[in-house]
Amino acid sequence: MENFRVAVKAFTVDGGKVLLVKRREDDVHKPDDWDIPGGRLGMGENPFEGLKREMHEETGIGIDILLPFHVQHFTRDDGQKITMIIFLCRPLSAEVRLSHEHHDHMWVPLQDKNAFPKWLHPAIDAYFRYGLDRFSG
Repeated sequence: MENFRVAVKAFTVDGGKVLLVKRREDDVHKPDDWDIPGGRLGMGENPFEGLKREMHEETGIGIDILLPFHVQHFTRDDGQKITMIIFLCRPLSAEVRLSHEHHDHMWVPLQDKNAFPKWLHPAIDAYFRYGLDRFSG
């Protein structure tokens, strides 16, 4: 099972916009692509605590985790199999301080679906299908 990991991602919504971060050009998985903050959990790590840790490490932002709402399965470019849980989150502050893992960020309006990476489109569809804007605005 060492080739399988669980990852958590923060679909962080503020004022109808979602926080995207851009991966470094030398990243092993999807270099220079836009992403949402998060990452792989340590063995036995609580997903909620792991997501708060990842979000703070990558962006300097604390979050209020509202609920998990989407799951995706994929294989990374390095062959590792991932089950990724996407959580709806609200930021506790707006000041982004990127870590060395990313080199840019932007807040993208949810209505501008084409500005998001294609792998995130099913999560955006789920957000609207479930009426989650009532929680996050």
